[in-house]
Amino acid sequence: MPKFVIERAIPNIGAASAAELQAVSQKSCGVLRELGTDVQWVHSYVTGDKIYCVYNATSEELVREHARKGGFPADSVARVVTTIDPTTAEA
Repeated sequence: MPKFVIERAIPNIGAASAAELQAVSQKSCGVLRELGTDVQWVHSYVTGDKIYCVYNATSEELVREHARKGGFPADSVARVVTTIDPTTAEA
C-alpha cells in the first residue's frame, strides 16, 4: 500500500496537553474506522505549529477524505517514493 506524508499546520499544537492530543487521536481513529482498511495511520510527529503524519493508503484522495471528515487540515499530502537512511550510504 502506498505511503504518504501529510503536513498539518495547527498553530501552537506543540503546547497541546496530553488530553487534547488524545482527543485528536480518538477523532482520527474514529474516522479511520468509518473509512475502512484502505487508509491507515502509522504515526505522527508533533512540532510547535505543525503535525507531520505518516499514513498508508490506497490513494491520496482517501488521505484527504480522512482530513475532511475529521476536520483536520491537510496542507500538503506527498506520496513517499522511497526511504533512505544512513545505511543507504554504505557500499
